[in-house]
Amino acid sequence: MFSTMQDVPLTVSRILRHGSTVHGRSRVVTWSENGPRERSFAEIGARAGQLANALRDELGVEGDQRVATLMWNNAEHVEAYLAVPSMGAVLHTLNLRLPAEQLIFIVNHAADRVVLVNGSLIPLLAAVMPHLESVEHIVVVGPGDRAPLEGARPAVHDYEDLIAGRSTGFDWPELDERTAAALCYTSGTTGDPKGVVYSHRSIYLHAMQVNMTESFGLTSADTTLPVVPMFHVNAWGMPHASFMCGTSMLMPDRFLQPAPLAEMIETVRPTHAAAVPTIWQGLLAEVKASSRDISSLNSVVIGGAACPPSLMKEYDALGVTVVHAWGMTETSPLGTVAQPPAGLSSEEEFAYRVTQGRFPASVEARLIGPDGEPVPHDGRSAGELEVRGPWIAGAYYGGASGEPQRPEDKFNDGWLRTGDIGTITPDGYLTLTDRAKDVIKSGGEWISSVELENHLMAHPDVVEAAVVAVPDDKWDERPLATVVLREGATVGYPELREFLAQRIARWQLPERWAVIPAVPKTSVGKFDKKVIRRQYAEGGLDVTKL
Repeated sequence: MFSTMQDVPLTVSRILRHGSTVHGRSRVVTWSENGPRERSFAEIGARAGQLANALRDELGVEGDQRVATLMWNNAEHVEAYLAVPSMGAVLHTLNLRLPAEQLIFIVNHAADRVVLVNGSLIPLLAAVMPHLESVEHIVVVGPGDRAPLEGARPAVHDYEDLIAGRSTGFDWPELDERTAAALCYTSGTTGDPKGVVYSHRSIYLHAMQVNMTESFGLTSADTTLPVVPMFHVNAWGMPHASFMCGTSMLMPDRFLQPAPLAEMIETVRPTHAAAVPTIWQGLLAEVKASSRDISSLNSVVIGGAACPPSLMKEYDALGVTVVHAWGMTETSPLGTVAQPPAGLSSEEEFAYRVTQGRFPASVEARLIGPDGEPVPHDGRSAGELEVRGPWIAGAYYGGASGEPQRPEDKFNDGWLRTGDIGTITPDGYLTLTDRAKDVIKSGGEWISSVELENHLMAHPDVVEAAVVAVPDDKWDERPLATVVLREGATVGYPELREFLAQRIARWQLPERWAVIPAVPKTSVGKFDKKVIRRQYAEGGLDVTKL
């Protein structure tokens, strides 16, 4: 027996039509050197139609050809987010912080035909352009020196000139919801980046989950500030979710430093924001130094790396609730959100808030122990996290071969292997203790580098801390603690070690310590521990052994 329900495909074009009509008065505010400029959702929808017409009629984009974006978070990027998938093509967001060789690799691997580039990023594109094999058109968005593109093989167009005068209407095709809508590559910290292809269905369902109360709870009364880049996992789904429910968006463009972020929050008054921990650490320091008013913020989502509990408490004191979340490129990225159960005291709630959060109904999870067998969800037993669900990748994009790639270290019998080690409580809350590659195996026991880092960053003189495993003749591995100290701090290693001793077992205490100017970061703002391990191996750190 089948249902009597209508079989209506879940597509990005449905989000586009709904947002630009029902929520037509909501707005996209883009920050600029001269302050905010804004465009209504209705205007965004009309310009998306013009862009689709230009791509089809002027640039000849057909079928599922790839249209890449090398852009900051701004209104024009939102237009591409909506237009490209809705016309049946595939949006490929390019990570502008990748090394040149990786950027070349992913453009060629995806066979991008068109690249939309912000004018300020022309030098970056021009440097790799001679090595791009498939690109036929470059569309420049906004002001910028175009001289580096002169004489380039692809034709160069101006975005506003390209869409000017074109019809705002476009006959959006009725697509199969399982067809490709967007393409995003992993950051490639080991090996070549891997392509993850999001379907219309996965984007639609993911956007619905983002808007649920137990996730981000966005409404048409909110304004959200996605500091998380639109080139990274669809800005955690924020643009699609916002267009679906009418949440206005404040787009920071290239102004991602603490001072302009504080100014735009004070000026535009967003109620919600999302970014990695380093952004919120910088903003907190700016607010303390400048007394900027960020009181409009009700909640901020922190993901991409574990949020130190001390940072949560400092924002609590400002009346801003930090919501912890976990995910990855392969999970679209929403995997868990740390909204605590109802009816708890503040202290009880905080114990839930510092976890990575609870899995929604659409994400199924299991933990696999060292013996390859599942371990119980009892909040104590640790294992490698594996997940599956309608917005979880089941393979990587195979490029020209057309064959999906399912390497054994990433996929296991229909499950995605996340590479994260953690525990899950009976009521579904995930606590990650480490990355499988970062856990410290000392004398047959595991030491969580994340736990050590969180405790160290709770010290008032420590701005950042990264802990890595280093070889040890007696114990196989021992922790090396690298710390970034606040300006003017005089705290010594013995004091920091004693600070840790009050919070962890003494056998876990690091013997090796080093002060560093900053923790190395990946292209998406995560701690890049392989750099620290390499620096240690090459003797590039001034290490003190206690």
